[in-house]
Order: sequence, then C-alpha cells, then structure tokens
Amino acid sequence: MSTIIMAACWPLQGMSPSQKAVLISLADQANDDGVCWPAVGTIAARTCLSERAVRDALAWLQAAGAVFREYRHNTSTSYTVCPKRFDPAKAPAESKRTTKRKTNVAANAAPLAAAAPGADAAPPANAAVPPADAAPAPANAAGLEGQMPPPNRKGNRNLTANEPSPPASPSGSEGDGDSANDPETALQDACRATWSAYSLAYELRYSVKPVRNAPVNANVKALVKRLGHEEAPLVAAWYVANVNEAFVVKNSHGMGVLVNQAESYRTQWARGQAMTATGAQSADKSSANYDAIQEAKRMLNQRKESTNA
Repeated sequence: MSTIIMAACWPLQGMSPSQKAVLISLADQANDDGVCWPAVGTIAARTCLSERAVRDALAWLQAAGAVFREYRHNTSTSYTVCPKRFDPAKAPAESKRTTKRKTNVAANAAPLAAAAPGADAAPPANAAVPPADAAPAPANAAGLEGQMPPPNRKGNRNLTANEPSPPASPSGSEGDGDSANDPETALQDACRATWSAYSLAYELRYSVKPVRNAPVNANVKALVKRLGHEEAPLVAAWYVANVNEAFVVKNSHGMGVLVNQAESYRTQWARGQAMTATGAQSADKSSANYDAIQEAKRMLNQRKESTNA
C-alpha cells in the first residue's frame, strides 16, 4: 500500500460511497506511482459490492479523472490512481444513466397482444354471415373470432384479453431513477462504504477480516447516523489505523468501542491526533500545574498588597 496515494484519496469528495470504496481499494493495492492491477472480482470481494457495481464505479472514476485504465491483451487490466486529476464535474450523473437505461428497457418491452395482427381490426361490412347448418369453422378461425372486440368495446372498462394492454406507466422508471435520492438507499450505501473502509483497515492491521454479524451491522448503522454519511467511513478507517489505547487494542478495535465514543474519535480524527492514556495524564498534570502556578501568583500578589498597605 502507498501511504501517499491513500492519504491523497481519502479527502476526495463528490462521489458515491460505492465509488469511494472502489477508489480506496485501488489505492490500498497501488504502489507509490499509483499503479495496481487487481481483478474486478477481487475489488468486488474487498468492497462487498457486486462486479457490475464495481465496473460502473470504475467507469465513473475514469470519467472523473481519478483512475486511468490500461487494457492489456492476455493479462489483467492495469489501473493508475490519479487523485490530483480528480474532477467530479467531468463525470456524468450515475442516476441519469440508470434512468435512461431502464426507460429504454421499459419502452422496448411492448405487449405481445398489441402486436397481434387483426386484433383491433373490425370485420368488413359486406362479410357473409354463415348459415346455421353450415360446417363448423376451422380451429384457426375460432381463434380469430375469439380475438374480435365485443360490441360494447367503448364501454369495456375491465380490459379483456382481446384488447391491447395500455403502455407501461413511466412512473416505474422514474421511481427507479430516483432511488439514488431515497434516504434509505443512501443510508445503505453509506453503511456499505463504512464497513468497507473499516474492513480494509482492519485487515491491514490484523491480517484477518473482522467478524460481521447482526450486532456489528447495527453498530455500523448507528455510527453512520451519528457521524454522517461522509465522515463515518473516514473515521472508521482512521480509528483502526491510528488509535492505540490499551483498552481499544485489547478489544481488537471492535466496532462497539468506536460507536460508544464516536464523537470523541471524530474530534481526534479531525485534529489528526489520537489521544492516548499517557497523553491524557500529561494534559491533566499540565493543567494541574498551571492551576497551582496561578494560585501561587495570586497568593504572592495578596502578600505584596498587604505589605504595601
């Protein structure tokens, strides 16, 4: 891992949690030149995303200038992480692309009944009426008669099988396009990004993956709600990499400890300095010494005033 590339990628803003997770995963595997060549499946496993989501995130990062992809024949794709060239204004909005793709799919899925020949055609006016004792019509003729509209077609409010279904309502595709703005979806994306950042930092420190279960998921969700969607992943990764308190190390940097003191660790992260027990004792002694000095000065001033009087 290149600490230079990683430090330059963490502060970048203007991307979704999944895109940030993919970028951090690449930075975690890159050398000091920002070059790495992980497979899409490897990135998906490290970020807990699907391979399709990873490919979409890579395409967006390349459009924004943060990642450069070099496709090589009969070998893995090479990625170059370029945090200084990142410009989110260059990349198209993901939700718009998703909405357009889903709208095109809905438009192409026309009902088969509407395309049936002769389904809405009225019988010719001069068609001969078969006599009652005539031979029965063949099977295919009976099928055509079954497709003819009933006499009261205009008043048929319960769409029968012989009428074409109305076109699909566009509200469905619009709803899918707005899913990125749904608060619950945004919360889930932030939780995934927070867990990815925490898991990557945990694996780097302990060389094992952290345990993930229902209580841990609840703690991740609580952390996102307390610190916000943007800061929760950053604080989670910083907590594992930089906090070395004896109690925290003894608990192997558990997620519960982070949640219990989320605001305190957020302040330490913002200052860029982790507070240790020794540092806290030193600060307490310094404060006590300062108070003692101030008290001594006050007593000396009182003696001088009484002597002068």
